[in-house]
Amino acid sequence: MRTIVFIETNKSGSSREAIKAAERLGYFTVLLTNKKKFIDQRTEFPDVHQMILVELFHYDKLKETIITLQKQGKQIGCVLSFVHSYVYLAATLSEEFCPGVVSSDPIFIMENKILSRDLLIDLPTSPHYAVYTPDRSLENFINKHKGYLPLIVKAPTSAGSKDVLLANDENQLKLAIQKLLNHHEQILLEEYLTGPQYLIEVLVHNGKVHIIAIIEQQITFFQRFIVTGYCLLRDPEKSLYDSILETVTSILEVFQLKNGACHLEMRLVNGVWKLVEINPRISGGAMNRIIEVGYGTNLVEETIQLMLGNEPCLTRKHSKFVYAHYLTVDSKGVLIKVTGKNRSSKYPGVEEVYIKPRQGQILRPPLSMGDRYGYVLASSDEKEEAIRIAEKAASEIRFHLAPIVNTE
Repeated sequence: MRTIVFIETNKSGSSREAIKAAERLGYFTVLLTNKKKFIDQRTEFPDVHQMILVELFHYDKLKETIITLQKQGKQIGCVLSFVHSYVYLAATLSEEFCPGVVSSDPIFIMENKILSRDLLIDLPTSPHYAVYTPDRSLENFINKHKGYLPLIVKAPTSAGSKDVLLANDENQLKLAIQKLLNHHEQILLEEYLTGPQYLIEVLVHNGKVHIIAIIEQQITFFQRFIVTGYCLLRDPEKSLYDSILETVTSILEVFQLKNGACHLEMRLVNGVWKLVEINPRISGGAMNRIIEVGYGTNLVEETIQLMLGNEPCLTRKHSKFVYAHYLTVDSKGVLIKVTGKNRSSKYPGVEEVYIKPRQGQILRPPLSMGDRYGYVLASSDEKEEAIRIAEKAASEIRFHLAPIVNTE
């Protein structure tokens, strides 16, 4: 039985769509998860043929589980993860059980922002950065780098803006470092970059870099930097495309990535591309749907084909602008109900309206990308029209919250 093993998933978004794609391709799907609630909600995962509760960072137990699957007659095509922090783990297992396609070494470096910065230090895309460890004098460290303020302070394994802080002055810098030191042994400081920001989705096949999509990002600063809008470019200008391809290729050559998917966030600063970060997977959330609506390409499906050792089909079926407007709330409270979804869905040009939270869930203003509570996806042959439709349709949606009652 042809089988694909997935290490963890989210209930929606790119990671879940990958499992559905594997099922469409005719594979038996196995999900290894450490989320007991998924076992309890088993009926909500019809695309997962077998779900196994396991400690995901216990490598030997994962190996034993996969060996057991093989003894059951399941032929493992590949081991995959589309979830942050599990991509390297999946690649290591895939190397062991399905050798020849993926190399885990570049992924290991990509998952750590300090290792990535150190590797790329000689490229013009590398901004100023520094690393703080608790064995150093914090006062001396701040004095040395205060001339670069404002600075971005982040954990080396941060994802979704969760541990990414902005420091505008010395006091904020000290507080940000001390805050992150509660949970991390190293702290990364980076130059604060200004300029338009783009997300670049990439597949690398036999060493050749393929730019799948170029997406403009709309970033809103709440207490964190939160991406609230993604605009897929229909046909990027040749000069923009060529400069991005050249920059991305130079970066991935240093990583020596032969086969794999990744996404890069880059800012154009005074005509020079600067790397904000790189991650060894497709971006989460609505990204796969954005690309599918805009180009007719299911990127997670083509990533699976790549990891199986097949050649991915990257020919666009069509081309149009797509804008995803994400939904957030302004105050903390318990969700009573959501209204306006049906009205929003009926707007001409709206492709999808997704609401994430359930009744009774506590919502809050965003401290990470995980605090975005849905999105409206709209398409058009005109960029501004796609944005207008998505934002107008999103304005119909209301999250009705009740105050949180303190029972103490």
